[in-house]
Amino acid sequence: MHILLFDDPAIQPNLLPFTFTRPVAALRCGILTIAEKWQHHLQQPVHYLTQPHLREKFPAGPTEGPALVINGAVCPDEKLIEQVQALQPGEALLSEELLVAAYLPDASEVAELIQDGYRDVRQAKGSLTIISQPWHLFQQNGAQIRQDFALLTKGRQSQPVNDAYTIVYGAENIFIEEGVKIRAAILNAEDGPIYLGKDVQVHEGAVLKGPLAVCEAAHVNVGAKLRGDNTVGPYCRVGGEMANSILMAYSNKGHEGYLGNSVVGQWCNLGADTNTSNLKNNYAPVKIWSHAAGRFVNTGLQFCGLMMGDHSKCAINTMFNTGTVVGVGANIFGAGFPRNFVPSFSWGGSAGFETFRLPKAGEVAERVMSRRNLPYDQPEQDIMAYVYEATAKDRVWERAAGNSTAPIVIE
Repeated sequence: MHILLFDDPAIQPNLLPFTFTRPVAALRCGILTIAEKWQHHLQQPVHYLTQPHLREKFPAGPTEGPALVINGAVCPDEKLIEQVQALQPGEALLSEELLVAAYLPDASEVAELIQDGYRDVRQAKGSLTIISQPWHLFQQNGAQIRQDFALLTKGRQSQPVNDAYTIVYGAENIFIEEGVKIRAAILNAEDGPIYLGKDVQVHEGAVLKGPLAVCEAAHVNVGAKLRGDNTVGPYCRVGGEMANSILMAYSNKGHEGYLGNSVVGQWCNLGADTNTSNLKNNYAPVKIWSHAAGRFVNTGLQFCGLMMGDHSKCAINTMFNTGTVVGVGANIFGAGFPRNFVPSFSWGGSAGFETFRLPKAGEVAERVMSRRNLPYDQPEQDIMAYVYEATAKDRVWERAAGNSTAPIVIE
């Protein structure tokens, strides 16, 4: 049976800017992406039903024969897995009105399914973890680290901590994969598990507090302070102070500075002494920009920091205000706080923005990816070109440039 994870059309737009460049199920929350969670639970490969511009990079796989179609925004647990596996041909599992999963006798019927084409309906039992807003990623991260830790380590033996100068608390809650190197660090897993993926390096003086996931080949730099509920994605580098935040993959926060209650996509770089505010001075609920609504929306959260899309960068000493959203391919620099919404392919900062033209942005992406021996290939280029065109409306200075009485920059 094929496993197909679909982008729910009512959810996918709310998860921009992260879903500009990946399916919903490719979002990382906890140790694993949502797709990886389903794959581990179901013990077979999964495929994506996603936006047209993403399909070459994230293919749907086979489209004939029986298929289990699953909402890519839903994080599985053992109770939900039992309910999904119990579905009979033609049955769908719903949580109130949300389609969670369905068993299709023929995968070619998936379009009709998503348009309410299922025959029989079951209601899901128990509460579900649904990632339907960007801030849900860091909100759920600690709980998902705990669940993924149990899933990945069940019946397995951790590698030992061989460094005599590393201090360990709660050793039974620490799992170390092969190839990990630790030097003179502190690992405190008393309040939650710590997972160190294959070939991770933890450098001198780093303090790691669980729940924490440091994924494959990531580096925790000298003196880093990881305060809990953090995920450092594959091939990322992290330093300074980080709390309740996620770096998806291939991104760097290598220096001093604070990152809190934040989500950073792939191929991003935060310059030295970059700081994010995650709490307003008046302690009021944080509002952030919604691409779907086209306006700022209330998160209902007191703590909310930075949401940064793929391939975005910021210079040294950048200061992000509470609840800042940065799109894809932006380059931010200069003194002062940039605006709370930085559109995709912006170039500038608090003094104003101009457009980071696609060819130049592509040159940067190619250089950055080549450092990790990965190509900036045609599917990646096509995704970036799509996002560039789709977000043109957000770069209001481009419209203003056609009006001689209007300023070209945004203050």
